[in-house]
Amino acid sequence: MQEPLIVSASGIRGVVGDGLTPEVAARYGAAYGTFLTSVRGDAGGHVILARDSRTSGPLLVDAVAAGVRSTGWPVVDVGLAPTPTALLAVQDDDRAAGGVIVTASHNPVQWNGLKLASSGGEFVSVEDGRRVQALYSEGPDHAAWDGLGGRAEREGAVEHHVERILALPIVDREAIAAASFVVALDSVRGAGGPIMSLLLDRLGCRVEGLDLEPDGRFPRPPEPVPENLGELSRRVRETGADLGLAVDPDVDRLALVDGEGTPVGEDWTLALAVEYVLSKTPGPVVTNLSSSRVISDAARRAGQPVHLAAVGEANVARRMRETGAVVGGEGNGGVMLPALHLTRDAPLAACLVLGLLAAEGVSLEGWLAHRPHYAIVKRRTARPDGSPEALYRALLADAPPGASEDRQDGLRLDWPEKGRWVHVRPSGTEPILRVIAEARTTDEADDLAAWALARVAEIPGDPSPAAG
Repeated sequence: MQEPLIVSASGIRGVVGDGLTPEVAARYGAAYGTFLTSVRGDAGGHVILARDSRTSGPLLVDAVAAGVRSTGWPVVDVGLAPTPTALLAVQDDDRAAGGVIVTASHNPVQWNGLKLASSGGEFVSVEDGRRVQALYSEGPDHAAWDGLGGRAEREGAVEHHVERILALPIVDREAIAAASFVVALDSVRGAGGPIMSLLLDRLGCRVEGLDLEPDGRFPRPPEPVPENLGELSRRVRETGADLGLAVDPDVDRLALVDGEGTPVGEDWTLALAVEYVLSKTPGPVVTNLSSSRVISDAARRAGQPVHLAAVGEANVARRMRETGAVVGGEGNGGVMLPALHLTRDAPLAACLVLGLLAAEGVSLEGWLAHRPHYAIVKRRTARPDGSPEALYRALLADAPPGASEDRQDGLRLDWPEKGRWVHVRPSGTEPILRVIAEARTTDEADDLAAWALARVAEIPGDPSPAAG
């Protein structure tokens, strides 16, 4: 039975050969080309293409290229490149009308997908994504034989990304080099090996590599969450590295392992980046509703406001523009710095983390030892029938006193003075509800999540809770 495509505002994902085929990729590319023509006319320009290291990437890039070119748009293929590298290539190219990145991010090895970029080097808006989806369903337009787009290749996208990062005034190359960091690096055989190795070398770090070959044959589940970083933890201990860095296959998320070999959780990546950026450039911070309080704590220590956005990179980017934020991102290890671009960028995040440790002259574990810690738990359950409003009303009616509420994305209830919050939201890609809870202890967080799940169980639809 064919697996369905997962459709989101910024693109599609599916299992290669079972839902995601070259035919699908070509039609989707043509839908995107048709969309560009509808909004830009024949103003000229081209579409940037890139891919991560998955073995299906070259095939799908060829299919996407054929689809885009069939609508009259030329394509420029920058080859194997991280997602933030490709988005920066679009942003910095005055003739780029947009871009398509062939990647499935942290999904398992059998998956791939297509992400769509706007001419500004950000993912397309929800509205534009829906327009592309409609054109895919209705049937895209195609150019005549004498109006087809050409194809060219461009080298140097990774080097350009590294140079742009190192040129940022906030990146103190001399301080990082003077610290002589030994860094254990795990790129899970994704697109991160080349760029992370080059960047760390330019910063004067010694790299102890693990699975740096970008051949797409992931040796473990590719999401850089603590339970998947056992080999990196061992590499840190065996080599005496100062810390470990792990990136996902398309290199927009960065996870940390301390010098004792302990994974510290992805929320801390953004917390360290926020602390460092605010020490140099005060201003607002934006993160999403499901991110840990450690990020807000970092902003408040600097006396700066924190704004919460709905989950999703595009939502965070929009709120950052609205508030004039100087740094932001998501608690999954995604750091966004407007001084470079408004997208999650793991190489950039690594520079900010190393910059903070070098500036303060401390180890990662030493820095963490002097910061408040929380326990965060994540659960999911089947979505009840009907509108989720009945569930939200039930949660509000039964909530302990003193909670503030946020309805941007599901319902988040927050008890700041107690260091507790819970976020209940419908998934955008699966028929489930996600329940995320945080408190000062694991028992408290578990109890808070269990309380929310109990309210869900009272709503018609017979949901079945599960960890995940």
